[in-house]
Amino acid sequence: MFTGIITALGTIREVRESGDLRAVVACSYDPAGIAIGASIACSGVCLTVVERGGSAGDAWFAVDVSGETVSRTAPGQWRAGRRLNLEQALRLGDELGGHIVTGHVDAVGTVAARSEVGGSIRFDIACPDALAPFVATKGSITVDGVSLTVNEVTDGPDGTTFALNIIPHTAEVTTLGTLGPGDAVNLEIDVLARYLQRMEALRKSA
Repeated sequence: MFTGIITALGTIREVRESGDLRAVVACSYDPAGIAIGASIACSGVCLTVVERGGSAGDAWFAVDVSGETVSRTAPGQWRAGRRLNLEQALRLGDELGGHIVTGHVDAVGTVAARSEVGGSIRFDIACPDALAPFVATKGSITVDGVSLTVNEVTDGPDGTTFALNIIPHTAEVTTLGTLGPGDAVNLEIDVLARYLQRMEALRKSA
């Protein structure tokens, strides 16, 4: 489990083909605090550490990324040079500062618009039709691993978009500040909405 509060930015240093993809991620963590077999959310994707090394503040870890994961996450995410939002798994006693995040991507959305609102950035994100019923105003959503609050939902003939406000701090300490129109993002709906999604699917099949 995660909270959607990003604790470091990482950069994919190299990607190797070994059946699955093996991505080596450079980051500012202390490798002594990264256990082999531990989970780290990489831009919203829960992955397992298979190697790690380096020194405190200049660490690296490796994860295996399956073909299924590649197919369900933002295009181009798993390439050398890509920056990632990182969060280590929640530990007992840690502060729950965002909301419960599983690290399982529900869909890929697209930045439809970006604008400046006061000192913040407003993003309008287009989401797939299948996800639209589970995105609600003032509800929680995870975008590239970041816990955020939905400000507004708009349903139109061209589909559904939802609006988010990104404060300067969030823009600075995550990859969200660099996003622009057309960029793809990983979306995870709130865990409660996930169960409602399942209930709705069963209701329709009954």
